[in-house]
Amino acid sequence: MKKLLLLIVLLSASTLSSFGQTFTWSPEFFEETDTNVTLTISGFNPVTEWSVSDIYLWAWHITDDGTQINNPTATGTDFSNSPETAKFTNNGDGTYSFNFGIPTDFFSNTDIATIGFLIKSQDGSNQSGDNFKDLGISNIVFINPSQTPVLLNSGDDLFIQTEVEYEGNTQFGVTYDISFTGTSDNTNLSGNCGFPRCSDTITNITSGGIVTFTGNLSGANDDISVVDSFQVIVSPTVIEEALPAGLVDGINYYATDATKATLVLTAPNKDFVEVAGSFNNYQPQSSDVMKRDPVTGKYWLEITGLTSGQIETYQYWVYDTTPISGSPVLVKAADPYSTLVLSPFDDPFIPASSYPSLPTYPTGQEREVTVLQTGQTPYNWVVTNFDKPKEEDLIVYELLVRDFDANRNYQDVIDRIDYFKNLGVNAIELMPVMEFEGNESWGYNTAFHMALDKFYGTPEKFKELVDVCHQNGIAVILDIAFNHAFGRNPLVRMWMDDPDGDGWGGPSTENPYFNIFPTHSFNVGSDFDHSNTLTRDYVKQVTAYWIEEYKIDGYRWDLTKGFTQNCGNGTFDGDFGCTQNYQQDRIDVLKEYIDHLWAIDPDHYSIFEHLGSDNEEKEWANYRLDEGKGVMMWGKMTGPYNELTMGQDLNKDIRRMGHKDRTGFNGPRVIGYPESHDEERLMYNNIINGKNFGGYNVTDLNTALSRMSALGAVSVMVPGPKMIWHFGELGMENSIFTCTNGTVNTEGDAAPGDCKLDTKPQPQWTNNWLSDALRSQIYSDWARLNALKTTEDVFEGDYTIFSNSADFTPSIRVFDTSLPNTQLNDVFIIANFDVVSQNIDPGFTAGVTTWYDLMDETGATTVPGSTTSITVPAGQFRIFGNQSVAALSTNDVSFNTFNIYPNPANTSFQINSNISDVEIYDLSGKLIKWYKGYFNSSDSFDISSLKTGVYILRAKNESNQISTSKLIKL
Repeated sequence: MKKLLLLIVLLSASTLSSFGQTFTWSPEFFEETDTNVTLTISGFNPVTEWSVSDIYLWAWHITDDGTQINNPTATGTDFSNSPETAKFTNNGDGTYSFNFGIPTDFFSNTDIATIGFLIKSQDGSNQSGDNFKDLGISNIVFINPSQTPVLLNSGDDLFIQTEVEYEGNTQFGVTYDISFTGTSDNTNLSGNCGFPRCSDTITNITSGGIVTFTGNLSGANDDISVVDSFQVIVSPTVIEEALPAGLVDGINYYATDATKATLVLTAPNKDFVEVAGSFNNYQPQSSDVMKRDPVTGKYWLEITGLTSGQIETYQYWVYDTTPISGSPVLVKAADPYSTLVLSPFDDPFIPASSYPSLPTYPTGQEREVTVLQTGQTPYNWVVTNFDKPKEEDLIVYELLVRDFDANRNYQDVIDRIDYFKNLGVNAIELMPVMEFEGNESWGYNTAFHMALDKFYGTPEKFKELVDVCHQNGIAVILDIAFNHAFGRNPLVRMWMDDPDGDGWGGPSTENPYFNIFPTHSFNVGSDFDHSNTLTRDYVKQVTAYWIEEYKIDGYRWDLTKGFTQNCGNGTFDGDFGCTQNYQQDRIDVLKEYIDHLWAIDPDHYSIFEHLGSDNEEKEWANYRLDEGKGVMMWGKMTGPYNELTMGQDLNKDIRRMGHKDRTGFNGPRVIGYPESHDEERLMYNNIINGKNFGGYNVTDLNTALSRMSALGAVSVMVPGPKMIWHFGELGMENSIFTCTNGTVNTEGDAAPGDCKLDTKPQPQWTNNWLSDALRSQIYSDWARLNALKTTEDVFEGDYTIFSNSADFTPSIRVFDTSLPNTQLNDVFIIANFDVVSQNIDPGFTAGVTTWYDLMDETGATTVPGSTTSITVPAGQFRIFGNQSVAALSTNDVSFNTFNIYPNPANTSFQINSNISDVEIYDLSGKLIKWYKGYFNSSDSFDISSLKTGVYILRAKNESNQISTSKLIKL
């Protein structure tokens, strides 16, 4: 029999190396029906390299006709959660093996030409580059040319040398046929052939074509023919022509002509660029070579003959005739300025419920492609000119769409808009939603900064989300990562160092956008060079787009410490000391960016995650502050606040929650927070590390929950913008290291199996936390606090925080002497985070005869101005003002008109106002206990006879007003 083997991948080897590890196949050569095919990895330690103990396989295959088919059953369909069937076996000698068995069984398919694979951690947070293994007992290796395709100038000669690799040690007889379809069609060359090599020269090549080698082997059990080929490309003449005025990088549509679009690409150091797309069947001709502007060097091409509304796709095929060592001749990349991309890696796993009618990825192509569609129907905005809340009033809700609700999409957030409105937040900050690598991610591994990630929904649905938020008075802020990008980003790939030839790699020395080594000490991925004009142009165009296209109200800039060029040390670690110090270049470039955005939208929010020194952060916080602007700086206060909620004894000084304790800050531009996505949940630490003393045990879930309302009082109420991390308002206690299956990796970041980035379970909805008495009490209390903060002018005034590192009873005074005394202009907040009751002097301002409990919207709960001691039970708070504040119209939450303490209670409770006729009902409505008479705040009510559970308490005050509240009996 004679077998024909067509090798799809041009350069192949049985042993491949990527970032240090070596892949070895046994047997070295095999067919798709062979048994016991095994892949072994050596030279790689996952514990030291990735901080995990196990390695998992992600695999796909390419058929004889070039079709790529993904994901056999064994490796699963969720890149962020590989099944155990995908795990390599640890051989105990530093190697790891995976047995494919029979390839046709493993892939449930035949006609397998190539196996594609990578190795990864189970959660996908670490992975190798793509690798390929061609099937067959023999294959051709090209010695020269060493890189394909081959790019020549017209008239060049091409020397070719090849050899045959084969299974076993048998000496085969070898003959070669060499043909070239190009200058002279089907030119047969005889050349110098000897076992197992052959060489020849094609002369005077004036047009492109295919060089095909056929090696005929005889002497084995069968005669075998192996065939391989590579493409020869002759550089075209690039037309030099000025770029038409008004065009920008990316796709330029024409409002008056839906039959055309103009593509623009900045590609310095490249010789020519072809546009390959559905409109030319991905077979670009001379007319598809982009023109070059002789002044700017930008490439551009007008695409004509398009049909209005029809989906088209395209890539740039970018050529370099003289690449530097390790760089490819040809890079196929989607448009860096794509607004929608299709991915062969991710799209098969996007639910149709989130993205209906997802365009089909073009058959036979590789890597991402850009979607082009003329004549799109514009979104009909309900709110066309949103009036943003003032920075001083912002209550920002940080949200990860993936973990918010069961469908993990924008519709989930839209459906629960009342949840945010009733909570009283006036801004939602979405963790990155730009096209990222994979589907289930935090989003900081951004690949395309100007495209929405399709896993969360369509562009129209995202616009609907923004519109619905604006209709409800809620601003939308996007978290955006411009410190770095990863390997799929076209600006990395077009100038990459790719010594393995697998299409992946870091930036080369020619890359105008990225540093080879990071220039700071916190980098992941490839580090953007913000000193380069091209990088700054890219950032400006991208950030303008989201404002203009989606009406985004602001950005939270991730990791702004990385925007310096001063702190590299020629390694991937950077210089930590330098990174922490004042760096003028990042001050200047970030001011340039926000000036650009304020020119587009004068009320645009800019938030920096810098977490640096005051002397640098003040440069942004004070910048154009006199115009009502200024940059809001992230103010991490997790440590002190968690010490308070745990009742523990380390530093509990919360004064830096506001701007006044930050040196040089001239205004309230600290967006302080006790929690964010980066830190362990406060409630998790409460129940793991909380204090247990005298029968008061913070590690008890109910007790820990009862302390979280006080957290809101001494954090949100500090003047200036503040932030909530999602479901803190319900007392979320799930660890940041909770795995998808609900288990917790308690060892943290450095431990094997770290689940920090895993998709989280959602007990907040499955367990209906809003119906839980303790959790709904936190929600209600925070909603009241948020409403006070955002509607009362006094909270834009001055403040004093009375707190120190040892203080369990922090207090805050907020005041504005410019407001009249007939208005709320003086507020005192006291809290007790000890595990025993404390008598606290509120320090009331002299001259005010009556202070009103601001958590009581009726104004009935008061204390005299002469009061110098208020008993505050463990874990509780009080907030008083010189005037009462009635029900607030910003939300629909019904608030209690009195406070029960302690609540939960064990044997007795008290009520903080003068009352009569206290009645207790079970949840069925049955009256089970009744206290009749006149009671004041010092009286206790015995409930030792009640069973553990939730009750409804109904009380009447001296004015015969009746109020109800939940009572929890422990």
